[in-house]
Amino acid sequence: MKYRQLTSEERYMIARLLWQGYSVQEIAEVTGRHRSTIYREVERNRCNDGGYRAFKAQTRTQRRRRESRRRWYFTDQELGLAIALLRQDWSPQQVSDWLAKHGILSISHQTLYRYIWYDRFYGGTLYKRLRQGGKERRKRYGSADSRGVMRGKRHISERPNGANNRSRFGHWEIDTVIGANDGHCIVTLVERKSRYTIIGKLRARSTAELNQRLVQLIEREMLFVRTITADDGTEFHQFKKVEDATGTRFYFCTPHHSWERGTNENTNGLIRQYFPKGKSMAHITQRECDRIAKKLKTRPRKILGVRTPEECLAAA
Repeated sequence: MKYRQLTSEERYMIARLLWQGYSVQEIAEVTGRHRSTIYREVERNRCNDGGYRAFKAQTRTQRRRRESRRRWYFTDQELGLAIALLRQDWSPQQVSDWLAKHGILSISHQTLYRYIWYDRFYGGTLYKRLRQGGKERRKRYGSADSRGVMRGKRHISERPNGANNRSRFGHWEIDTVIGANDGHCIVTLVERKSRYTIIGKLRARSTAELNQRLVQLIEREMLFVRTITADDGTEFHQFKKVEDATGTRFYFCTPHHSWERGTNENTNGLIRQYFPKGKSMAHITQRECDRIAKKLKTRPRKILGVRTPEECLAAA
């Protein structure tokens, strides 16, 4: 729903209701506005004596609007340095930040983008200096994320009952755990019934690296894998290659519903003891991953009747 500014009539009604002793919640119900809107209006426009007067509130609002109208047109002379920096392949954001930092000119990157396309319309070439020179920026109000849409993925609701109720072995959850922003990370696999865990080192969070390591881990440990449940991470977008290589079937959680892989999320929390957030994983080896996974697999778990995941899987 599009937000509407309060009108002067509504401000007079708010003032009247406050004078009569109405609470913010009650005023919101009477006016049909959200209580946060009423609260912000009253707090923003309180007088020195703590009261709220509609006339003063309206006057202040009109003044703020006048003062907030930003100047969006600059002459070529005023923009001279900005244009020179753009021609040096600086981005509009970099130009805007640098000019503001040095107190030279206050101009937003959006205004610079508008100038670039204004320049192009009249035959200019500034747009060619943009990193995506042929694409004019546009607002995408509420647009869905279109990056790497997966085709043919199965939703978690289609998963077999044996996976949902943990009555059968062979149903796994998968995730990647990242460290510092250097590409190195790990992939974790947890069996839902036994909590048996395996960890693989990845040199990059890419589909090729993930698929190769995942197939190696499954084949190395001769694991019986009926299904694997993942999130919508782009590293899982070539899941069909793993299905073809291992005979498993992938299922995907609802976006932003991490609790649908609760077993894996809990296990990742345990793994963070060894791989703290923000720490680089560049020095981590597969041997180290195997050592940590062994620790997790040989700990007795209360949820397993004080048995270890290894014992539970061996009994399958």
